[in-house]
Amino acid sequence: MFLPPRYLAAATLQNIVQYCTMADEQNFADPADKLVLLVEDDDAFMDFIEFMVKRQGFNVEKAADGEVGLWKARNLSPDLILLDLMLPKFGGFDVLKELQAHETINIPIVILTGASSEFAKEEQLLAEPNVLAFLRKPVNPSELTALLHKLLGTKPA
Repeated sequence: MFLPPRYLAAATLQNIVQYCTMADEQNFADPADKLVLLVEDDDAFMDFIEFMVKRQGFNVEKAADGEVGLWKARNLSPDLILLDLMLPKFGGFDVLKELQAHETINIPIVILTGASSEFAKEEQLLAEPNVLAFLRKPVNPSELTALLHKLLGTKPA
């Protein structure tokens, strides 16, 4: 079940966890069948997110800059992209624009950023067709993993 971006941005951890615990009412996909592409230039944060996501059973592919992230998105067809906005070589905003101009337009994206932004810019990003959520660093691990399960239709580990 995919919900409108505005709902996802305002969703509380409790709502997300509640959705994810409704296993008896829905057929969930196996996280091992899902590939998450993490595009992040901070090595420590990337390793932390990779650990959390893999611990939930997902496959993870990493890219340390926007150029590599865009190449991997086009060639690996991930099920979801975790995208930082402040990236070297090819920034997150440019990556987002390129993803929407190609066959990658249907890949769901969760924006992860430590950059302070105006509410209007956040709303503008959430209005993009494949941006489903916007999370600020530091990210709450439970919130992120619950959101991934919700967006990918998988059952939490």
